[in-house]
Amino acid sequence: MDSRQYEFADITVIAGGLDLVGLRGVKYSEKIEREALHAKGRYPHSIQTGNHTVEGELTILQSDLETLIATGLGSVLNIIMDIVVSYGNPSLGDVMITDRLTHCMFTESAKEMKQGDKNMEVTLPFIALRLMHAVV
Repeated sequence: MDSRQYEFADITVIAGGLDLVGLRGVKYSEKIEREALHAKGRYPHSIQTGNHTVEGELTILQSDLETLIATGLGSVLNIIMDIVVSYGNPSLGDVMITDRLTHCMFTESAKEMKQGDKNMEVTLPFIALRLMHAVV
């Protein structure tokens, strides 16, 4: 099957209404607790399901970080926002795939630069309440 594989250049991330033009990376995942339920005998009787967790990271340039800091009244840790990740370029005829992470909050904000760096790249870990795949 010959299908379009999206490239990093095809990704658009909107965080709290801000188009992250300084986006260097995005990562998000959904996890669920699962546990084998043991009772009589050696083998489990079922698999029990527990809590769902959504977490991720945005890697952005300092300019986008400073804009987010201003939005958060001095800290990105004050912000509650949705993050929308869209894959594809409709001008090339791509089918758009959009994921939405709701009620995201950053858990850490650190700045770092080393000698020889030409820019500051910042990774912001976050947690979210929900991950909705292929939203319209």
